Amino acid sequence: MSSLSLQEKIARLYDSEILPIWSEPFGRMLLDKVQVPPRSTILDAACGTGYPSLLLVKKLDPQTRIVAVDSSHEMLAVAREKAGPLSGKRIFFKHERIEQISFPANTFNMVISNCGILTIPDPRLGLREMVRVAKPGATVMVTFELRGSFAEFYDIFGEVLTKFDMRDELRRLDEYVGRLPDHNGALTMLREAGLERVDLETREFTLLFPSGREFFFSPLIEYGYLSDWKALVGTGEQMQRVFWHIKNAIDLYYQGRPYDVKVIAACAWGQKP
Repeated sequence: MSSLSLQEKIARLYDSEILPIWSEPFGRMLLDKVQVPPRSTILDAACGTGYPSLLLVKKLDPQTRIVAVDSSHEMLAVAREKAGPLSGKRIFFKHERIEQISFPANTFNMVISNCGILTIPDPRLGLREMVRVAKPGATVMVTFELRGSFAEFYDIFGEVLTKFDMRDELRRLDEYVGRLPDHNGALTMLREAGLERVDLETREFTLLFPSGREFFFSPLIEYGYLSDWKALVGTGEQMQRVFWHIKNAIDLYYQGRPYDVKVIAACAWGQKP
């Protein structure tokens, strides 16, 4: 694995370490809810390394096809490898940004995205693109985290910033946390994208970490969230001091037991008029 590039290593690390604890709980919601018409063409936007489409395609009739797109060549390479003989026959992988999908309007019988919509700079633009390429009457279904996820971490983060009287940084943290939609905000986002009959279901799951250090060095945090969190407080000694205190606070509050972090997962859907 030493000959792989950094992005290739991250893609494989995502598939082995992050997908099982993060993408799968969301994807199970989607798989439980999705109902695919026969002889359909489905778009999976921001497919990552192929979950849940590689499970879904095996349950569909032989005439149904999935087009799975992602902006990462390295993620797609892992997905193609996992797909084996299905790739190019039942499921087709394509390098695309979901904010600018190349397919014409009204192409797909269903559009799905598992944990993809909030990973792009403009989720609303991505969602509108997904609706654009859906056929009239088609279902668009997405999963994402809701506001309130990681509350145990953000509370400690805020306490440390308050302790050091870092008001600007605290305001940025509040804005960052507020970017996640709540229940009503998620439904509004789907309606504004052009969907009707919108609804969503939520489930909660818990992530467990042995310590503050293990939390920050877990692949999910290190490669998924940490750079954004650090950017809220700047660089250099100030950033290091803040995160040192956060780690110590986690270990102090959760001494003798795992650090448990709650995630509120949403599966939301609507129909294109």
